[in-house]
Amino acid sequence: MILVFFASSLSKPFMTTLRNSSWRLIQPSFFLIGIPGLEESQHWIALPLCVLYLLALLGNVTILLTIWTDPSLHQPMYLFLAMLSGIDLVLASSTAPKTLAVLLVHAHEIGHTVCLIQMFFIHAFSSMESGVLVAMALDRYVAICHPLHHSTILHPRVIGRIGVAVLVRGILLLLPFPILLRRLVFCQATVIGHAYCEHMAVVKLACSESMVNRAYGLAVALLVVGLDVLAIGVSYALILQAVLKVPGGEARLKAFSTCGSHICVILVFYVPGMFSFLTHRFGQQVPHHVHVLLATLYLLVPPALNPLVYGVKTQQIRQRVLRVFDIKGQI
Repeated sequence: MILVFFASSLSKPFMTTLRNSSWRLIQPSFFLIGIPGLEESQHWIALPLCVLYLLALLGNVTILLTIWTDPSLHQPMYLFLAMLSGIDLVLASSTAPKTLAVLLVHAHEIGHTVCLIQMFFIHAFSSMESGVLVAMALDRYVAICHPLHHSTILHPRVIGRIGVAVLVRGILLLLPFPILLRRLVFCQATVIGHAYCEHMAVVKLACSESMVNRAYGLAVALLVVGLDVLAIGVSYALILQAVLKVPGGEARLKAFSTCGSHICVILVFYVPGMFSFLTHRFGQQVPHHVHVLLATLYLLVPPALNPLVYGVKTQQIRQRVLRVFDIKGQI
């Protein structure tokens, strides 16, 4: 009797460990709900999301081809814009296809590894987009405050190094996300109340200790957004200080107009992103379907609007695009 009791007491932790280890070996698939609470109207919600994705593809490919084929646009501002367009293409394509599949054809299941890969691409390229916006603010600062040295300070080699630094930062900071998630145990329902694999939405499903994941996710968000917004703010404070010293209202207006498109892109990227981040962690009063919609739009609206903003606000880009379509119309 004593032996049986001893064996049974040993078997409980042993079986728990065995179950947890076997769960790690056979990782479960996840089930994406889509827009919780709006299941009946998800196909209607998918239509504007599909339009945004098509606009993002068409607009960013047009920007990339325009800059690539026109040597006169191989300048710092347009090279950074090309980086932004490339990142927007990856960001939108990492989110939209699976989200549209969930909403339109009810393809809710996503493999564990595929979910982690999607999550890494979304968060890593969001970090890269933030880094490119900092680089574009630096370009505007040099162009306005040091116009005579603009080409010598931001020559192609420096621009290439900035691009590599943005890429490496995004990979190194966000690679721990999927690595840390693989150590978690998902022994309960693996239903994600989201339209794609978002980091905190996956972390909340774990039944093992996830404090490290939560702390690291918060630290990365505060580090990336905090430092990048600070750098952009300092750049524009110096730009404002320099512009206010310029005599003549017309000259000031021209200096401000060169920053207009970049400021619009910054607002489109950071404002919805910060609202989505804050409501996900602290906004318990915000309905969940509102948060999911905002988080999805945050990944599709900037890639769709950025080419339109730069196409309308930047004369050189607008002229080149119109010239291309005019040539095609004549042919």
